[in-house]
Amino acid sequence: MAEPPAALARPWRVGLTGGIASGKTTVAKLFAALGVPVIDADEVAREIVEPGTPVLARIVARFGLEFLGEDGRLNRRALRSRVFADPALRLELEALTHPAIREAMERRAELAGGRYHMFVIPLLAEKGRDPRIDRVLVVDCAEALQRRRLQARDGSSAAEVEAILAAQAPRAGRLAVADDVIRNDGDLKALRDAVEALHRDYVLRATGVYGAARAPAQ
Repeated sequence: MAEPPAALARPWRVGLTGGIASGKTTVAKLFAALGVPVIDADEVAREIVEPGTPVLARIVARFGLEFLGEDGRLNRRALRSRVFADPALRLELEALTHPAIREAMERRAELAGGRYHMFVIPLLAEKGRDPRIDRVLVVDCAEALQRRRLQARDGSSAAEVEAILAAQAPRAGRLAVADDVIRNDGDLKALRDAVEALHRDYVLRATGVYGAARAPAQ
């Protein structure tokens, strides 16, 4: 089925996702080093809750002043611990933040150049195939490695790590939505080589060399 003109007017898009601490940020930086515009949902999520923003005001109204630091900024780690312990609260927080994140990402995309865009969306697998995305790239690693990285990176307790992993799609679920997979359990050179190979492929797809490049892969 042909896509509507609005979709054809925008650059081709790759959705980059993966479990927490799988290495999405590292992979995104490698694509950015190749000149690919990277639009990161986590980065946008931090911006929309800066002091004085409407989203921060709504979060405080719902969850309370105890999640604000002395500098007026959101204590993201404390709020994360709270909502990951209660799935209903997590859904409430997502309802407050996700529409604003999507809008801000689209605004960034409108200003970005490049032959294709990399959209970093941690919860892409959890929310189902996004109509904004033409191809899905999953960064994958063993769950045991995720646990070690998360504890080393954030100082999370074992209980916090398990709550976070339980709230995300299982590894098999992420792989099921992938068009492409990068394994991130080796060295940086192997990771860079994998990114460069995919970049060459994506440039061809984005420029229509393969034909019907904008049609979402099945």
